[in-house]
Amino acid sequence: MLYDWNNNISGILGETLTKVEGMEAGSEAVLFTCASGRKFRMWYKQDCCASCDLEDVIGDPEDLIGHPLLMAEDVSCGDEPAPDNGYGPPESFTWTFVKFATVKGYVTLRWYGSSNGYYSESPSFAEITPKDFKLWN
Repeated sequence: MLYDWNNNISGILGETLTKVEGMEAGSEAVLFTCASGRKFRMWYKQDCCASCDLEDVIGDPEDLIGHPLLMAEDVSCGDEPAPDNGYGPPESFTWTFVKFATVKGYVTLRWYGSSNGYYSESPSFAEITPKDFKLWN
């Protein structure tokens, strides 16, 4: 599950998004701005021997704008084959699928994380304050 600072992905459920930034393959972070004034960030906090990348976005992020989020959930698995990075398979890996839906459509973010088995392989999710936003912008 996506947790950070006692937030999880369901904290954005019911919010109406006015803006989504960085929702594209290869992005380091996704920033969600809500009509209520709240802001959320999804990103990977880099660890020593681990990585996590936004590999793919399935659906149109514009479908998430202007309507309440009816679904905001994440599902992780390590059963699917790990991609070949040219150095052999990682010791540990996790696919994290973050799913959003409004009445307009669905969007799924596919994150891939790998490590030596001792570090997080999933993205973090947190509501950010105006002070945090200045630090991360």
